[in-house]
Amino acid sequence: MRGMFSSVCAGVGLAAVTAVTAIGCTTGATVDPAGSDRPRAAAARGAETRDLTDAEQVLIQRAEAMLTQECMKRAGHPYWIGSLPTADELKGGGYVLSDVGWARRHGYGGELEKKSERARLNDPNAAYANALSEAERVRYSQALSGDPAKGMLSVELPSGGTVQTPREGCRAETGERLYGDPETWFRAKKTATSLTPLYVPDLVKDERLVKAVRAWSRCMRAAGHDYASPEEIREKRYVLTRGLSPARAHATEVGLAVAEATCSLKTSLGDTARSLEREYRGKKLQRYSDDIATYQRLRLTALARAEGVVGQQPENTEPPGP
Repeated sequence: MRGMFSSVCAGVGLAAVTAVTAIGCTTGATVDPAGSDRPRAAAARGAETRDLTDAEQVLIQRAEAMLTQECMKRAGHPYWIGSLPTADELKGGGYVLSDVGWARRHGYGGELEKKSERARLNDPNAAYANALSEAERVRYSQALSGDPAKGMLSVELPSGGTVQTPREGCRAETGERLYGDPETWFRAKKTATSLTPLYVPDLVKDERLVKAVRAWSRCMRAAGHDYASPEEIREKRYVLTRGLSPARAHATEVGLAVAEATCSLKTSLGDTARSLEREYRGKKLQRYSDDIATYQRLRLTALARAEGVVGQQPENTEPPGP
């Protein structure tokens, strides 16, 4: 996993994480979540543990959609797969951009956000469910997402609180077919992807990061963009493009994003944050090293199974008959 970086890309809504997280969600070298001992320990057990690339994540999402469609068909409901993100689209986001090419293509992802929102509003699965009677809509929902009354999986998060998910339903079946034992997968996933609050508060106060952000800010000011931090841009970017035509808004985004990524590279802000993340995760997360390794291992298991699913089935975005 990419630790602090991937959590932000996946949409973890933590104020502390937003303060200094992903340095561009790219498929670069894996950030070892449990410190430098993890690869040796994994090798000793004969188990590979590494991050998935963006392309591999897309493949798994495709397999998940196909298996869910197959399950819903057996339950008597059509299910549309729809469009999925591309590997390139998954690379953006985070606290500071470091990929100048991505910034030049997508800015801050404004057009991608609009694309995602259009897909959500035009989701044929939602339209199908909304057209059903109340009783049939409940049956559809339970077939897809499960019935909480029939049992829930529960995990206590490292930072506090509990999350739950139904044991049954097509989404649960899809997860079991790809990842294996549902309880093991749910516990590993929720634990490994919720660790940022355990070390980010200390990381953001590290003087090495503070100095790198100051250098980045000076670089941005020299380029004509007066911002104290990448976070300030995130807070203000929607105001900057409000009322502009789509083309003008995109051009504004791109210009600012390219400057941000260029300054990130010039000042080594991205490299500094990644290095500090490795250091802090190594110091703070040793007690969760087994959960992290299990999460990575099961994702690689899912990847191997997904390759079989996608290879066996043609892409089908049309609803099968009930």
